[in-house]
Amino acid sequence: MKKQRVWRIFLINLSLIVVIFLTGILLGFIFRTNQIIHNQIVVTARSHFQNIVLARRWNAQYGGVFVEKAAGIESNPYLENPDIYTVDGKVYTMKNPALMTREISIFAEEAQDFRYHITSLRPLNPDNFANAFETAALISFEKGAKESFETMEKNGRTVFQYMAPLFVEASCLKCHAKQGYKKGEVRGGISVELDVTDIYSQIRANTLIASGLTAAISLSLLSMIWILVSRLARRLTKAYETIEVMSITDELTRLHNRRHFETRLAEEISRSLRYGSPMSLMILDIDHFKRVNDNYGHQAGDWVLTQFATLLKDNVRKADVPARWGGEEFVVILTESTISQARMAAEKVRRNVESAEFNIPDGRSIPVTVSVGVASLDMISGDEMGSEADVLVKTADDALYRAKQEGRNRTVAVSSK
Repeated sequence: MKKQRVWRIFLINLSLIVVIFLTGILLGFIFRTNQIIHNQIVVTARSHFQNIVLARRWNAQYGGVFVEKAAGIESNPYLENPDIYTVDGKVYTMKNPALMTREISIFAEEAQDFRYHITSLRPLNPDNFANAFETAALISFEKGAKESFETMEKNGRTVFQYMAPLFVEASCLKCHAKQGYKKGEVRGGISVELDVTDIYSQIRANTLIASGLTAAISLSLLSMIWILVSRLARRLTKAYETIEVMSITDELTRLHNRRHFETRLAEEISRSLRYGSPMSLMILDIDHFKRVNDNYGHQAGDWVLTQFATLLKDNVRKADVPARWGGEEFVVILTESTISQARMAAEKVRRNVESAEFNIPDGRSIPVTVSVGVASLDMISGDEMGSEADVLVKTADDALYRAKQEGRNRTVAVSSK
């Protein structure tokens, strides 16, 4: 359960990292794309401004442009003597830079492309009064700003407004000297208004598409990560469990090894003392095992040990803990067992070993017997020297020694009391 929790936390953290990373890429892409589009809009507006300034400069250079005063063409009421008459009776009226700018703006606005507006803080023509954006821009120009722009909603459309200053030139003084302007001063500005509704709609659509793709990629990637990590977790868990089993298992007999036995013995003694339940221990030693190695070879000895371990495991309860103590010695922790119950269990094992056939690879059968020493925890006194585990093992080992001294192939059950 703890391992699953660790893997779950790892997967969650990894998923968060992936989501944050992909979200960062998405936000960076959106920001960069929007910045490029915004910069392009600014460049477009600036280009429109510069084009109209060049046209105005050309117009002013010639002192205004005269056009024939045909039907629908009116004279500029803010100019002194704007009309001239030719000898053939035709009338021409002056189109000064300001009027030219306004008329070009009308053409552009009708084409729904862009709109110019010439303005100043002190306009002659009421149509040239500055709006809030233009007023703020004009004030900033007088403080040294070179341009101003913003995006706003206007009549249900998204509009980009750009404005840059107009400086007094020598050709301008013809009309504006009486207003007190001097060459080089800011006399006003021209705002350029672009309808960017479609552009921003495309930006929003692209953002939604990019967000959807990022979400889909994120989900796909997270699914792949979860699948791969889950498989890896299962394999690593299985490998860990295998290593864990190997670390507590005797390689030859596949019983628990001595290290695990000592751990379990301490646990069972602690449980027995806590709840007042009985617990016993048996130590077994295969009789004359050295003769098996000497007469049949060490390979045959390994076969005997393996078969003995299988028989021992089959003849104790599932709750008991059989283990290889070392060499030809084995131990069994008998849970919930009194000394008499442990002796009966030991005798069962001893009899079955004596009657069993231990076959070796060459087909021969080797007679095997075992000596068993049994001790019980409930017979250990508090005055005994050392820990309960040491005393219990020593007591069972003393009983085993007596079994061997009394002729082997027998069970001796004693206590330390």
